[in-house]
Amino acid sequence: MSEPLDIDLVVNGQPRTGRAEARRTLADFLRDDLQLTGTHVGCEHGVCGACTVLLDGEPVRSCLMFAVQAGGAEVTTIEGVTGPEGAMNPLQDALWSSHSFQCGFCTPGFVMQATALLAEQPDADEATIRAALSGNICRCTGYESIIDGVLRAAGHDVASGH
Repeated sequence: MSEPLDIDLVVNGQPRTGRAEARRTLADFLRDDLQLTGTHVGCEHGVCGACTVLLDGEPVRSCLMFAVQAGGAEVTTIEGVTGPEGAMNPLQDALWSSHSFQCGFCTPGFVMQATALLAEQPDADEATIRAALSGNICRCTGYESIIDGVLRAAGHDVASGH
């Protein structure tokens, strides 16, 4: 086993320090070392998107990244996107209103991916949203209600019925 390395980073706006072996994934570091269990690990191959976090504002698959690679960076997890006192932010509220998720396992990854998209394109259209979320897998919903939720968050009128 390799000697653990020091890691200094900012997580959800708070400076954090930890130690991890060079081969430890960012997902495992967040979940096990920092106790931020909202980041889910699904496929562990970067395919499903459940482990998506923001690294300096850009979505990354935390199961494919080593924790030491995040040294000096700002990481935002699902725990970091809520409003004051844990209230849902507008995107989360729009997804809730659209009944976007069932089991919830994929939810953190979708929220983080959509957060990055809406930060860059606050009024993203449906085609843009579909393209941005195409790398995230949900086994429950059929995706339409997720798209509706992100459209609502982007300020578009959405007819119910999906």
